[in-house]
Amino acid sequence: MTPRTASWRGPAIPLTRFAAVGDLAAAISDWQSWLEHERRASRHTALGYGRDLVGFLDFLREHLGAVPSLAALEALGPADFRAYLAARAQDGIERSSSARALSTLRGFFRFLDRRGVAKNAALAAVRTPKLPKSVPKPLSAEDAALTLDGIIELAEAPWIGQRDLAILMLLYGCGLRLSEALGLMRAEAPVKPGMLSVTGKGRKTRLVPVLTAVSEAVSAYVALCPHRLVAKGPLFVGVRGGPLNPRLVQRQMQRLRPLLGLPETATPHALRHSFATHLLAGGGDLRSIQELLGHASLSTTQRYTAVDAERLLAVYDRAHPRAKAR
Repeated sequence: MTPRTASWRGPAIPLTRFAAVGDLAAAISDWQSWLEHERRASRHTALGYGRDLVGFLDFLREHLGAVPSLAALEALGPADFRAYLAARAQDGIERSSSARALSTLRGFFRFLDRRGVAKNAALAAVRTPKLPKSVPKPLSAEDAALTLDGIIELAEAPWIGQRDLAILMLLYGCGLRLSEALGLMRAEAPVKPGMLSVTGKGRKTRLVPVLTAVSEAVSAYVALCPHRLVAKGPLFVGVRGGPLNPRLVQRQMQRLRPLLGLPETATPHALRHSFATHLLAGGGDLRSIQELLGHASLSTTQRYTAVDAERLLAVYDRAHPRAKAR
């Protein structure tokens, strides 16, 4: 049977390096279609899944000595999956990356099982690599304010400075992800205080309050922007009027760090961390913060309690007369 390469009408999955036996290639094509139309995965997510799957299939080709097929996938045992993880570790690939790749494989095999195409329970016996618990690294309230003030000074034109400020205000004032801010259409521009509907990961929507300072920053940008912003077009545009590349925002923060003496962790996403941490420090409850951030799990939001605990311990060590005795 002639090998068939799966196609992807929406977000492209890079399977071109890999020649699959026809039945597996057809199953991959169905999986891609499911990701696009039913799972409604973003392009970024689909590309990540595709890279993980390609890496695993490439490993199997070497591990099994043949191009894998559905029958070969069904015959895999726990030792084969552990060998895959061991090979990644030997190549110096981080545990977090391997954990994500294993999650992709679990999802792919679940899909095959639900469709009655192939069944393999061996993955259930394979443990996900343990990951060190990461703690978000927010900016202090003072550094966040300096960042908002300083971003305007870096711009080559007043409208660009106001644009960058509006974006960072949405991150710090509303808790948006950078992709969520840049995904806003002109018709959605929060030019007045109120509530903003945001489409986040998994195409889930949530409502976030828009502070007056945020709406004023966005309104000022819209007024200064020299390009025509159409209702169904992007709110934030580049110098030529096209959709703004997130890398440009990240680069401005990178330029700002040495000027303000900020740490390497001072990124656009750190402002979203700061939004959550400062709300928590001000008495916000975890459930509300979870909803504002769009976290699917409360455990994700609970990471910010560790940040606040560290802050309190630092204050204790500086201020309490018995702190040195600890």
